[in-house]
Amino acid sequence: MPSRSKWYRDHRLWVEAFVLVNLAFLSVDIYLAHSVNQFRRWPEYVPLYFSLAAPVVLLVGLLAGEWGGYRAAWRDLGYLVGWAAIGVGLVGVILHLDSRFFYDRTIKSLVYAAPFAAPLAYTGLGLLLLMNRMVASDSPEWPRWVLLLALGGFFGNFVFSLTDHAQNGFFHWTEWIPVVSSAFAVGFLAAPLFTAVGRRFLWLCAAVMFVQGAVGLLGFYFHVAANLHGPAPRMWDNFLFGAPALAPLLFPNLVLLACIGLWVLGEQARAIEPNSPVTTDSGGKKAEKEVSGVDFA
Repeated sequence: MPSRSKWYRDHRLWVEAFVLVNLAFLSVDIYLAHSVNQFRRWPEYVPLYFSLAAPVVLLVGLLAGEWGGYRAAWRDLGYLVGWAAIGVGLVGVILHLDSRFFYDRTIKSLVYAAPFAAPLAYTGLGLLLLMNRMVASDSPEWPRWVLLLALGGFFGNFVFSLTDHAQNGFFHWTEWIPVVSSAFAVGFLAAPLFTAVGRRFLWLCAAVMFVQGAVGLLGFYFHVAANLHGPAPRMWDNFLFGAPALAPLLFPNLVLLACIGLWVLGEQARAIEPNSPVTTDSGGKKAEKEVSGVDFA
C-alpha cells in the first residue's frame, strides 16, 4: 500500500476505490433488476446481500492497510471479496441462462432471457481485486491488465447493447450508437495489448474513451426520457419495467477504469522517454516497445 502522503497519486488505490464504489452501486442495480419478478427465487438475494456487505469488508481492509499498516488485512480481505465476486458472477451467468436459453437454445431465447452477461460485472470486479494484489503496481504488466479488464467490460457493453436493443428490433436508429461505439472501444483498447504504441496513440485512446462517456450519458438521457413518458400509470413501474435507466452509465464507468490504465501506461512511457515521442529513432522505438508492447515470452 502507498504511503499516506502520496495516497492520492497511487493508481493501485484508485482501482481499489473503483471496485468498492462499483460493488456498492451494484446493490441498487440488482435491487431494480430483480424487483421485476419480485425476487421470485431466493438466489436472487445473494448478489444484493453481497453488494451490501462486500464494500464494507473492502473498506475495512483498505483503512487497515492504508492507515493502520496492516497490509495482510488489506491483502486477505481483498482476496476474500475478489474470489467471492468471481463466484457470484459465474453462478449468476449460469442461472440467467437457465431462465430460458438452456431450454430452447436459440438466438431468440438468448435475446429474451435474463441478461446472461450482466453477472459478469461481479467477475470483472473480482479479477480487478486479485490483479491489484498479484501484480506489482509499478510493473509494465499492471496497466495492461487494467486495460484488458476494461476491454472486457466494453465487450460486455457491446453484447448488452446488441441483445437489449434487439428486443424491440432497434426501433430507433440511435439504438445502434452504443453497439458501434463499444466496438470501437474494444478495438482501440486491444491495440496496446498486442503491439507497441506511442503516447500519441494513448491520447487517441483517451479521446475515444471521452466519446464513450458521452455515448453513455446520451443513452442515460434517452432511457430516462422514455421512462418519463412511459405507458404505466405509476412512474416507478415505468422505470422498473421500461428502459434500464442505469445501464448506459456502464460506459462512463468503464471510461474511468480505462483511463487509469492509459494514464499509468503513459507515465511509464514518459519515464523512459521524457522529452521526445518514442518514435524518433531506433532507440526510442525500442524503449516504447518495452513500455507499450506485450512480451509473450
